[in-house]
Amino acid sequence: MRDSIIVALDTDAHTALTLARTLQGRVRWLKVGMTLYYAEGPEIVARLHDLGFDVFVDLKLHDIPHQVRGAAREIARLGGGAMFTVHASGGRAMMEAAVLGACEGSAECGFDTPDVLAVTVLTSMDETALAEVGVTGPVSAQVATLTALAREAGVQGVVCSPHEAAAAREAFGPEALVVTPGVRPHGVDRGDQARVATPAEAIAAGASHLVIGRPVTGAADPAAVVDRIVREG
Repeated sequence: MRDSIIVALDTDAHTALTLARTLQGRVRWLKVGMTLYYAEGPEIVARLHDLGFDVFVDLKLHDIPHQVRGAAREIARLGGGAMFTVHASGGRAMMEAAVLGACEGSAECGFDTPDVLAVTVLTSMDETALAEVGVTGPVSAQVATLTALAREAGVQGVVCSPHEAAAAREAFGPEALVVTPGVRPHGVDRGDQARVATPAEAIAAGASHLVIGRPVTGAADPAAVVDRIVREG
């Protein structure tokens, strides 16, 4: 379970680094999302990597293929980013460009190539929210459509809610990465997440990694919360 937990550091740099030092030896993965990356830039990825963590760079790239290829190349050149995200709704060509850019950047610098993950439907969205952007039908159907497209594009896995993890696992196979945000330990408020599950439920459904943010980072004792999640898992 410990190697499956990705703690989302959606904080300022000082708080993120303090949390990272607190969690050394307890988790393998930390997530750098837009809040932290846009404030601190690529250096924060390197600093967290230097503390011994694998870093999930969650920028959800979504642009024309040329731009995404270039951005993916630069993420791969960081060295510390082991996984990063693109939006599956950007289309097959865009996802293929991300994979190509990741290979180019890592080859240029001699680093391991980061895994590319395609974000399907944000865990804050439900059917009403999808309908507002012109997508009708159940969330699960849209996730299935984007998962199939992502597999065809050659990415290494998808990001989906725990509710769709089993279907994503079946579609991608046993070696794929299935990363699930919207994970909440027992007794924790769901916040702005619409499709949630406990850590144990998400793993049982087929998730390879669990993104957990505020339940850990907002706790008085983040290390104790992580230890409890591992015990309950």
